[in-house]
Order: sequence, then C-alpha cells, then structure tokens
Amino acid sequence: MGFEKLVFGKTDVHELLNEFGSPLYVYDEEILRKRCQEMKSLLTYPQFRVNYSAKANTNVELLKIVRSEGLDVDGMSPGEMYLEIKAGFRSDRITFIGNNVSRNELQFAVDNGILVSVDSLSQLKLLGEINRGGSVCLRINPGIGAGHHDKVITGGKKAKFGIAVEDLPLAQEIAARCEMTISGLNQHIGSLFLEPDAYVAAAAAILELAAMIRSVETVDLGGGFGIPYRHGVEQRLDLANLGTQLDTLINDWVASHRPISIRTEPGRYVVAECGALLGTVTAVKENYNTFFVGTDIGFNTLVRPVMYDSYHEISVVPREERPYEEYSKPVYVVGQICESGDILAHDRVIPCCHEGDALIVHDAGAYGFSMASTYNSRPLPAEVLIEKDGTIRLIRKAQTLQDLWPD
Repeated sequence: MGFEKLVFGKTDVHELLNEFGSPLYVYDEEILRKRCQEMKSLLTYPQFRVNYSAKANTNVELLKIVRSEGLDVDGMSPGEMYLEIKAGFRSDRITFIGNNVSRNELQFAVDNGILVSVDSLSQLKLLGEINRGGSVCLRINPGIGAGHHDKVITGGKKAKFGIAVEDLPLAQEIAARCEMTISGLNQHIGSLFLEPDAYVAAAAAILELAAMIRSVETVDLGGGFGIPYRHGVEQRLDLANLGTQLDTLINDWVASHRPISIRTEPGRYVVAECGALLGTVTAVKENYNTFFVGTDIGFNTLVRPVMYDSYHEISVVPREERPYEEYSKPVYVVGQICESGDILAHDRVIPCCHEGDALIVHDAGAYGFSMASTYNSRPLPAEVLIEKDGTIRLIRKAQTLQDLWPD
C-alpha cells in the first residue's frame, strides 16, 4: 500500500489546491472523450444516436467536448437547454425531457425549436395548447424499475415519472385532438445498473409499444448505465454483451416492423469517471472511541453520499512525506456542514490523516458540481480541466463571499 500524489496519475494534487483553492473539481479530457466514444460504439445498428443526459454535469466546457464527440443532448429545464445552446448544440440535437414542468418551460422549448417529451396526460394537453399541430415524444413508464437506491428508480408503479402503459390510448386521443404527431417514445427505468437484464427487458417492452403507433420514428431506450464506484470489487458493465443483446433485439424488431431511430440517454457513464473532487483535511479527532477525519468537502460540495448512501473511493495525499500507516479501525470522513448527516464516508479503512493532507474523492464527475449548493452560505468551488496535452485550464471560477450577495 502507498499514498497517491497525482490526480488521474497526471497532476500534483497539492499544486492544484494551492493554485485554485480547496475544495476543487478536476476533470480529465481524455477519459471524457473515451467514455463518449464507448457510448457511441454501443450498437452497430446504423440509426443509433446517443443523447447525453446533461443533468449529470452541465459545465459548458465539458458540454462542448461531448458535442465534439458527436453526441446529442437532453435538457431537463430551460436552464439546461440554455447552457446546451451556449455549448453549441443545435436545437435539433436537444430534447427537452421535463417532469411536471410549467407552461413557461414548455413555451421556452417550443420557441427554441426543441422537441419535447411529456411524461403525463396533463402535460400533453398543455403542450397541445402551446404547440398545436407539432410533434411530441411520450415518456412511458414501463412498470419496470432498476437502480442502486429507491431515490434513483425512475420506472415502476411507484415512480413519479412517465405515462402508464394502460394510458397510452388516452395519450393518442389527446394528441389527435391537438393534431399532434407522436414521433417518439422514451423511457428511463433507473440509474446505475451494472447488469443488462432489466434494461434489455424494458427495451423490448417499449419497442412493442412502438409497434402499435405507426407515427413513432424514434425510440429512446433511456440511460442508467452504471460505473464501478467500488474499485476492485464491482465489475464494469459489459457494454459488448449489452450491445449485442440490444442489436439482436432491434434488428429483429425492424425486420418484423419498420426502420426506426434508436437512442440512449446516458449521463453518469459519460462523465462520472472523468471527474475527481479534491479537498483538504481540516481536523482529526477521536470521540468516544470513534475516529473522525474532518474535511472541507461537505454535502454542499458533494451530496451523493448523504442523499443516496453513495460510495466513493477516497485517497489520501500527504502534505509531506511520511511512512504509510492505517488507522487501527474504520473511521468516519466528515464535512464541515452543520448537520449530523454530513458524512462523506462511513466506517472506512483509510490511511492515517494529518491536518493539511489532501483527499481525492474519485468518480465525482456525475451529479457532483451539478447538485452542489451554497448551504451554510459556503461558496461553490472552482472547476478545472486537464486537457489532452496536460494543460490545466480553469473552466469555472470559484465563488467568493461577495458572490453570495452581489451588490
């Protein structure tokens, strides 16, 4: 065992923190591009496109890289669509997949020529009033759910998302009254799957629905592709196996019905592993026979462990050279937020820490900065990009105290 010094094996952690402040989000361009290319190669089926689910990370500079790799993009709000347009995505490469959105949000998409996917009959009626005679996608709840936590399961009878399969005839009636064309179907069963069975089953189900609606030209199978957060324990999702199963399913369906465009909407898989969160050890203590390592990485900066009980690997980078030594028992790694639940890691075996040491929280590129907040009035951190040639580029400045209440 030993200490790490470099993030992504490329750049000195303490030098980055000294220059850009702590905590700090760091992204690796090479890894991001590789994951985009893997997603694009998932299927051999020729009419296949990938929609990056930008809610995972909306930094405009990262969106530009995703666009340059040939991916399309989903937006969940006018804010996301605005950022995607700023990153250079054309309107025909954006899909608005909203959930319980307002008339103004739907109007924003229509005004910008962006295709809308609705997830309820009431939203379909509202869009019909706004965009009579236009095209629409329907988000279907297939009754199948999957995910690592109840809060990320987005399909099934208890999920708030999508139109129930049994209500599809009503949706067709509403669309007909509004002279709208149902041009697409989409779904999302949940997040962070590492086995393909549920995803393939849901894909088969939505294709059968597409067979019943001749106007459907595009079927979006959804996202949820997982990554192995527990290094050396979890196996990577076998994309080759998943792709083979989907290719067979789709080609058989096309042979029996008609050519159709197929899409997926990965978010986490594209950006999670290209991002790391750096922070500093601020305090070390033992209370009632329990060790606590305090850090400036609170749930204001990374909320996933608190919200989803999520696991992230953590590496310690010593402030100065010293022998490697581990605590005699598992420790808690905790943040500086005034909440008892502000825990980054429970009962974790890590090297002994000293104040001033740095931490690397791995696989933090997805749902990291995009879910960060200024809770406890703590400014948001900076974001930097390690470019392919090794250049370090600031892609978002850290907030200052003055930014919390600008004059």
